[in-house]
Amino acid sequence: MLELFYSSSPNVYKVMIALEEMGLDYSPVFVDLSRGDQFDPARLGGAVTAKVPILRDHAPQDGGEPFTVIESGAILQYLAEKTGRLLPVAPRARSAAMQWLFWQMANIGPMGGQYWHFHMYAPRLAPGVDLGYPQARYAKMLDACVDVMERRLAQAPYLAGDDYSIADIACFPWLRYLKLGTPEDRPNVTRWREAIEARPAVAAAFARNLAIATPYGRNERQGVAYPFEELAKHTLVR
Repeated sequence: MLELFYSSSPNVYKVMIALEEMGLDYSPVFVDLSRGDQFDPARLGGAVTAKVPILRDHAPQDGGEPFTVIESGAILQYLAEKTGRLLPVAPRARSAAMQWLFWQMANIGPMGGQYWHFHMYAPRLAPGVDLGYPQARYAKMLDACVDVMERRLAQAPYLAGDDYSIADIACFPWLRYLKLGTPEDRPNVTRWREAIEARPAVAAAFARNLAIATPYGRNERQGVAYPFEELAKHTLVR
């Protein structure tokens, strides 16, 4: 059995899409960020990172004790290697997929997260502070990342080449979440995004997240992914 400790975020959607694409049976465990569940390792399969997603594999390939995997990129790689799906076998193609997976983890994810923070949360956390510089900085850096994708997707249907892979799964939720790329200025990104949006497993992942999160009261208590009211209470800075 697989347990997915989750909330609603692009990084969680990466893993849910992969699980749906691979046809794996998994049990979602909702982590209520508004109540600080992420700071209790007992609620995260033993992980101490205070971040979701986290995967707990109760039937690892080595037959040993349950195995916990942190970090969305590592989870995607773990699932791809476990199932033999969505990660090419040929060395060059596999390397290409891993390169773009790591590129997402180092670029689209961090830049997208900072962009969202300084536009959505920072004005509430620090009212009266001039946020013009960080807002402009991360908007520009994120835009540059999407330009890189546009150039790459002008060369191939998918980021790793001819085949859809965990590299595409890693990037897609961020572009959907932040509504990046339009047909006018990035036709290749738009073509790629629309092709992925049309996949049944992708629709299933988004529908399942919404359906299973709502009974836990996400709509009432967790109007945003990281409630700004709670940030000051759980800061790791001393």
